Amino acid sequence: MHIRPAQPSDVAAIHQLIIDLAIYEKSPESVLSTDADLQEALFAQKPYLFGDVAVDGDEVIGFAVWYINYSTWRGRHGIYLEDLYVKPERRGQGVGKALLKTLAARCVERGYARLEWWVLDWNAPAIEFYKSVGAKPMSDWTVYRLDGEELEGFAK
Repeated sequence: MHIRPAQPSDVAAIHQLIIDLAIYEKSPESVLSTDADLQEALFAQKPYLFGDVAVDGDEVIGFAVWYINYSTWRGRHGIYLEDLYVKPERRGQGVGKALLKTLAARCVERGYARLEWWVLDWNAPAIEFYKSVGAKPMSDWTVYRLDGEELEGFAK
């Protein structure tokens, strides 16, 4: 098993893992993206989305999709981890840790201030995993979102 940047040939496998993640998170109907959307986002001339994959032989067994953010308080960029997912049969083998460690190393190499992500409150295995690597919950913050009709209505 090794970690490498995602390649165009990985898109279908990554998209299937995104669907698998949505099923795990009890929200499969929320996935509206397509392979083409992911292809365009990851491999545009100037991409705003990036990805790493964990591969065993030719099989993609996990992925991390992320983008660059910025801390006005720190005056430096960071990485926001949008999704991290490992196939259930490969969990507990260090795959998720290797993906997360790759992102942490990228932050350090580039002088970024932090690595951030969200986790669902009920996802105890993920929470325990993140705590085990030293991550801390941001309990003073509440996530807000505008999307769909509310986003369109507010924008008018």
